[in-house]
Amino acid sequence: MKRCTCAVVFILVLFSLLLTACTSTSTPTADTSKPEWFGFELTDVQTGETFTMNDFAGKVVLVETMAIWCPNCIVQANEVRNLHNLLGNPDDAVSVSLDVDINEDADSLKEYSEGYGLEWHFAVAQLEVARALGNLYSAQYLNPPLSPMLIIDRDGNVHQLEYGLKNAETLQEIIEPFLNQ
Repeated sequence: MKRCTCAVVFILVLFSLLLTACTSTSTPTADTSKPEWFGFELTDVQTGETFTMNDFAGKVVLVETMAIWCPNCIVQANEVRNLHNLLGNPDDAVSVSLDVDINEDADSLKEYSEGYGLEWHFAVAQLEVARALGNLYSAQYLNPPLSPMLIIDRDGNVHQLEYGLKNAETLQEIIEPFLNQ
């Protein structure tokens, strides 16, 4: 009889755990909190001023991870420049290029961005930012030749773009609906 009681208790506990697991995964919860990395301080290598992603609240932000050694990155950067020209350089469209190569520094990134005439926010992503991008979205965000990009909408929601080079017109088609919200 004792063996039977233990088996019943075991089955009830197991059933309870399964029911709890099924309930928690089948009931989606809306997490409206912004990712922690939005609050990490970055330094714009061109101006020396610090900023966070939270500073751009209410704007549409195009975030690109890159490295100065990456040939695809300069091609993509030129398309981002073309995008801003197509859009007419609105104040509510912000671009941020994050250098995710741990071997690169602010001076080299400044020389790179100024040398190519790129006029948006460029920052070396500290380890915490790079780690957050890799953990939250995919390790591919630490692989610059894939041209990984994110859009942060006016409400702070993050939207991942497909990997690969994107021309200015394609970027315009992607970003304009967010600008029109």
